[in-house]
Amino acid sequence: MASHPSLRYERKLWRAGLLTVAGLDEAGVGPMAGPVVAAAVIFQPEAFIRGVNDSKQLKAEERERFFGRIQEQALAIGIGMASHGEVDELNIFWATMLASRRAVLSLLRKPDHVLVDGRLIPELKLPQTRIVGGDRKSFCIAAASIIAKVTRDRMMIEYDGQFPGYGFAQHKGYCTPEHFAVLERLGPSPLHRRSFAPVWEAGQRKLF
Repeated sequence: MASHPSLRYERKLWRAGLLTVAGLDEAGVGPMAGPVVAAAVIFQPEAFIRGVNDSKQLKAEERERFFGRIQEQALAIGIGMASHGEVDELNIFWATMLASRRAVLSLLRKPDHVLVDGRLIPELKLPQTRIVGGDRKSFCIAAASIIAKVTRDRMMIEYDGQFPGYGFAQHKGYCTPEHFAVLERLGPSPLHRRSFAPVWEAGQRKLF
């Protein structure tokens, strides 16, 4: 039976007197193009939106609907990004950590504790708890995953107008067969991550 996000982790912190709890997640680690986008979300204790789940478990129209409801009900939302250039400069791991740190630091309320999906964020001077698969277990992390995913998808749709022909509005920069085909045909765009092997190889082939 599939599990759904709950307030289990949040309630443990609330009972300990830590009332300002942020959930943190990111989108865009795997794509060959575009930024990494992280989101941090804080709700009032016991706030809950039924149906909110890991963004990957939801259809695009469901994510859009929940995006609006989360914005209405959240006490604070922070967005952090690392550009494709920063991905190339730092590598994808450290760029993701940078985007995550920026998301938390952009919150208008300082959290007492941060619930993180996956790895703890280095250099973030706040208490953190790492929850493996947190976007499927913690409500505030699941909400953050939706905010990050919808924010990034909307950016990629805008980039589609700036870099026509690459299909960014459809595949959002992810490694789909269509994306590989157009990368092979047109070569990398300015939005592509040169440090990713398929992009680098496609660029090399275009030189000869």
